Amino acid sequence: MKPLKNIVSLIPATSLAFAIVLGVAAESSSVKAAATMTLPDGARPMTAVELYTLYHDKSWRWPDGAGRMENIDRRFSAWVDGTGGQSWAEGRWAVTDNGRLCLDATWHAANGQFPAKTCFVHRILDGTIYQKRETGGTWFVFRHPVTKQTDEATKLIADDLVSQRLEAMKAALTVHKTD
Repeated sequence: MKPLKNIVSLIPATSLAFAIVLGVAAESSSVKAAATMTLPDGARPMTAVELYTLYHDKSWRWPDGAGRMENIDRRFSAWVDGTGGQSWAEGRWAVTDNGRLCLDATWHAANGQFPAKTCFVHRILDGTIYQKRETGGTWFVFRHPVTKQTDEATKLIADDLVSQRLEAMKAALTVHKTD
């Protein structure tokens, strides 16, 4: 029975992180508006260089947190503080020549830690970048040729929105675990 209890105790943490990581772009008005969008003919996969240029040393602002893709060692770190609780992650990010950005990290919450990998696929045509979450996502315009305020890409910013909050959250969750 003990193994089952351990598995059950990780379910809330797993649910929280998957909701966060898998739904990173789901709150975007662009995503909601484009639920039935199909990828235009001729859209090609973005190259690793194009994706690297788009994401390196950027923070991706989310509704209840942020993730950071650092150039050094391709480190990925993130924090979330929402209705489901607090969670933080550390790992790596990677890009490929077939248009994939993957965030591979261990997520930590008050009731445990677990690995999670989330990938996004990117295509480009005439300066418009399309994105979808791999496995079950839908295509949407990530960035228009002339960036619009509603583009998800506007949530990628050079400021570090993660490091300071991450350290505070690590400390808070560590204190909570030892109580």
